[in-house]
Amino acid sequence: MHRYKDLKFWQLSRTFCKDIYQITDSFPESEKFGLVSQLRRASVSVPSNIAEGASRRSNKDFSRFLTIALGSCYEIETQLLLSLDLGFIKNGELEKLNFILNQIIKMMSKFSSSLKV
Repeated sequence: MHRYKDLKFWQLSRTFCKDIYQITDSFPESEKFGLVSQLRRASVSVPSNIAEGASRRSNKDFSRFLTIALGSCYEIETQLLLSLDLGFIKNGELEKLNFILNQIIKMMSKFSSSLKV
């Protein structure tokens, strides 16, 4: 078993989740059950799947959960682009969030490829 709290990409994804919650506070009330809910759910999914995968006894299982977390990252990326298109966030906010998201993706991908499956 891996100690997920020691994984830098888990730590970063946890902070990123907080960033998503904060930025979606400014979204229109009409998006409460739309993009706000989707973004928040996907951002919670990333550190949650990392933690759940780390608790598994095999690297194959851990890798599967990392794949799910990675999918959530790309879901977030798409939803942030839609948020920009709809005028809910500014380009600077998108760039900041995408920079952090890409760091998470790179670290998680590198770690995942190092697992002997």
